[in-house]
Amino acid sequence: MPCSAVTLSLATIAAVISVALLAISFSTDNWIRIDVRRNKIKERVQNDPSSIDNPDDLQDNPLYFTRTKGLFRVCFPTPERPSSSKVALYLSPVETYCMNIDYFIPDEDNVTADFTPDQMNRLHMGRSAIALFILAFFFVFIAFWTGVAGCWRRSSGNITATAILMLLTCLFSAGGMGLWHGVEYYETEKLSGSEYFKDWPQSLKLESQYSFDWSFYVSWVSVGFSLISAVLFAGAATCLSRERDELALKASSVWSYDWSYVLAWIGVGWSLVAALLFSGAAVCLRGEAGLGYPESQHMHYLMPVYPQKQPGYAAYGYATAYPPGYGYGNSYPQYSNY
Repeated sequence: MPCSAVTLSLATIAAVISVALLAISFSTDNWIRIDVRRNKIKERVQNDPSSIDNPDDLQDNPLYFTRTKGLFRVCFPTPERPSSSKVALYLSPVETYCMNIDYFIPDEDNVTADFTPDQMNRLHMGRSAIALFILAFFFVFIAFWTGVAGCWRRSSGNITATAILMLLTCLFSAGGMGLWHGVEYYETEKLSGSEYFKDWPQSLKLESQYSFDWSFYVSWVSVGFSLISAVLFAGAATCLSRERDELALKASSVWSYDWSYVLAWIGVGWSLVAALLFSGAAVCLRGEAGLGYPESQHMHYLMPVYPQKQPGYAAYGYATAYPPGYGYGNSYPQYSNY
């Protein structure tokens, strides 16, 4: 019982933490942060106007502004942001101005027809990453019901199913993270175009700093807790199976004390009785000695003394100790002839 209760509790806590962190990372826009030192770029442009192709980009192009990027949006956390007349911005639920990342679902204008193979690979990986995260949520939803049923019925089979579902959640969310890394690799290393890192102006490259933000780390922590939860649920299923076997063994076994056990307790009882009796005898002896019975102290002198049939016994006074008629003296004339 303690084994299954502890492991089930820990597994449930780990699963709840995993789902919460996955939901937070999935819905927030802080996977990557790109800090742009605009003041430095402006100084470069003033010193060398040819360092930028179009001076208007400093006001209209999102690449020249500090931004954070998530799975669905690119947001501008600082007061400086692109001109709304050039970029379609809206206010996000966290009061930050953002623009959407287009996955071309559906592709009504058939824009993807002009994409290069690398651009299509990047697009497919981005779509697949979102799909894998959604499947991870689906597996967690099923795992919730199988876990509740397993705890209610104390069924090792249901808990095993929950462990498998949590493992699938871990694998699918980790797969989504892997595809997301693939998208970032394509955008920074392989794809060509003004919006991709390879073709940025040199001044923009020098004054921009890429870094992973907190949503990225929260997502990987969620993957870790999913794996921990799966392992703990598997351990809980093993504990439940073992406890069920132990209960079945107890139910089919008869426990009873045998005759040696009963004899041992009888021996203990008689030992106690003997000790009490010996104690009583000691008390009695001590009481008799204290009352001063002389005959009890000289019993060996009160024993009868019988005359001996040998000459000279009268000289020792034995004859006077008995009345006439009890010896062989002259008191019996009929025996005088002898």
